[in-house]
Amino acid sequence: MGMEMKLQYKLSQQLVMTPQLVQAIKLLQLSRMELVDEVRKELDQNPVLADDITDPRGRDADPTAPAMRTTDVPPEERIGMTERLDPQTDMADRAVEKQVKEVDWEQFLENRQLQTPMPASGRGGTEEMPPIEQSLTRPTTLREHLLWQLQMSDFVDNERQFALLVIGNLDERGYLDLERGEGPDGEKLPPLTLDDLAEEAGLDPEDAPEVLSMMQKMDPVGVCARDLRECLLVQAETLAYDAIEKAIINDHLHNVERRNFPAIAKALKIELEEVYDSVQEIQRLESVPARNFAEVDERQIAITPDVYVLKDGDRWVVADNDKGLQRLYINEGLAQKMLKDPKAKEFISEKLKSAQWLIRAIEQRRRTIIRVTESIVEKQREFLEQGVAYLKPMILRDIADAVGMHESTISRVTSNKYVHTPQGLFELKYFFNSSIQRVADEDIASESVKQAIKKIIAIEDKGNPLSDQQIVKILEDNDGIKIARRTVAKYREMLGILSSSKRRKMF
Repeated sequence: MGMEMKLQYKLSQQLVMTPQLVQAIKLLQLSRMELVDEVRKELDQNPVLADDITDPRGRDADPTAPAMRTTDVPPEERIGMTERLDPQTDMADRAVEKQVKEVDWEQFLENRQLQTPMPASGRGGTEEMPPIEQSLTRPTTLREHLLWQLQMSDFVDNERQFALLVIGNLDERGYLDLERGEGPDGEKLPPLTLDDLAEEAGLDPEDAPEVLSMMQKMDPVGVCARDLRECLLVQAETLAYDAIEKAIINDHLHNVERRNFPAIAKALKIELEEVYDSVQEIQRLESVPARNFAEVDERQIAITPDVYVLKDGDRWVVADNDKGLQRLYINEGLAQKMLKDPKAKEFISEKLKSAQWLIRAIEQRRRTIIRVTESIVEKQREFLEQGVAYLKPMILRDIADAVGMHESTISRVTSNKYVHTPQGLFELKYFFNSSIQRVADEDIASESVKQAIKKIIAIEDKGNPLSDQQIVKILEDNDGIKIARRTVAKYREMLGILSSSKRRKMF
């Protein structure tokens, strides 16, 4: 069988992701804070890129030089621009890239100085926008609180070192977690023991339980416990609970959880009323010692919206929020000086091209978010007017078809982006809901069904809570919503609502 070499020509089409398209997609899916960080990195790496906050001197270099803002893209570079971020825009991006490479930067900067300066901002100000608190103090963490108490204690050095190891092994609830996870080969490692911590701290293992007991009586009482039983027992002893209450905590927590009070009364040989009284006292104890010392206090999280939805007469208007975002421009004075140096000309030309692409990508990101939000507003006008109960079913394809983009692009746009509306602050993904069928009426959004379930449970008789099947019947009778019992159970769990047996109030 003979072998030979041949030269063949083949014509084919393929999609290629240019670096500029990759950058545009990357910027589009970033959250607001991530975008700020990304811009700061670019400002550090690119000497010709400047903004009004970090480098105002770039403007002062030449008073006649206008700022190149994200809204000020020269007409000669708009050829081939598109708001789509789909791979189909590859040919247009290549054409723009070719034009950018062929730009005579010296002539370009000279011509820009002859142009009329742009106004300070091409967009409407946000002075009248709803205020968002951003000057919040950080709460004290449980670790910091315990370390402060440890400094005030009279522990000797090895006891203090053991206490530090205990504090370092607390989980988010304030319990001592001695699990070691998996080894390098995936095998489950045996848990640590108090003896292991004592050996590492140079403490006599016989003293470890006593030191741990002293730590468990720190504030909050019950912290550093190894399980719920130990946590409640420490609190019961500190608060001088009686023997029956301690016995229930020590031996019958499983019956308390199941509300099997007759079994407790039979085991302890006491009256049922006495069990009720004891359980009521036990319920006053704290089961999560770290509750008031969470690492992140959810009550004080400030989210800055990317866009605002405001009502202007009968129209709904979408306005972007540019507070806190740098307004980028090219430091033309520095660029002109460095372009005169033959050794630096190639470097600066590359940086100018990179700055142009970044400015264009940020502006394209802003326009895309506004465009998608406007389409969402158009489809959810009743929600904006009347609330969550009027939220319409909507999927990514609905918006993708409306704005002429791919579903993956809509997914990137709506991830980690927030909108401020008259109904509150929402992530853009909140508006995408599956539909639930209604009897003799249009379909309803799943989020609206969740809120309906929440309202039904809120007004139920706490002594005789509604079962999931009863909620199914109420939804069908009152709202015409046909839904399966397992769907009610799923939505209830998503809302963090317990089952009817665990919602029952006994006292």
